[in-house]
Amino acid sequence: MQDDEIQQLKSEEKMVIEPDKSEDEGSSSSWIAGLVLIGIGVVFLLTNLTGFELDNWWALFILIPAFITLGNAIRAYRSEDGFGEEARGSLIGSLVLFFIASVFLFGWSWGTIWPVFLIIGGLGALLSVMGRDK
Repeated sequence: MQDDEIQQLKSEEKMVIEPDKSEDEGSSSSWIAGLVLIGIGVVFLLTNLTGFELDNWWALFILIPAFITLGNAIRAYRSEDGFGEEARGSLIGSLVLFFIASVFLFGWSWGTIWPVFLIIGGLGALLSVMGRDK
C-alpha cells in the first residue's frame, strides 16, 4: 500500500515540475503562422498600392517553413539552455530556407551567391563546438 502511495506522489510531483507543454507548442506555431500571413499580406498590399512588382511572389511561401523552423529553434534553445543538437539543426535549416527564399525574391544569381551556404555550414560547425563546451 505504501509503494502505491509513493508512486502516486511521484507522478503528481512530476506533473507539477513538468507541466504539459502541448498548449505552448501550439500557440507558438500559431503566432508564427500569423506573422507569416501578415507579412505576405503586407507584401501583396504594397504591390497593389505602390506598383512594387515582385516577379517571384510564390517564393514568399518558402518563408512559412522557414519561420516555423526558426520558432522550433527558439523553443529548443530555451528548453536546452543553449545550442543543443535540435536548436542548432533547426536554426541552420531556417537560415538555409531564408536564404533560398531571398535568392528567388531578389533575383540573385546562384553562381555569385553560393558561398553563403559555406558560411551557414561554418556557423553550424561553430555552434556545434560551442554546444560541446558546456
